[in-house]
Amino acid sequence: MKVSELRQKSTDELNKLVLDLLREQFEYRMKLATGQLGQTHVIKKTRRSIARVKTVIAEKKQGN
Repeated sequence: MKVSELRQKSTDELNKLVLDLLREQFEYRMKLATGQLGQTHVIKKTRRSIARVKTVIAEKKQGN
């Protein structure tokens, strides 16, 4: 998801998105540990998405 799309969402929607991404990241880590994850790049992609959303939340709290 692009940052411009994230900035249009409300803080509640962003918080829900962070929870969904964290759950998704957990599932990927469990699949990796059990050897069921074939595409390991999705872990890195998810981690960066979480950071991106958290950055937008922080910007909204500062009022930017």
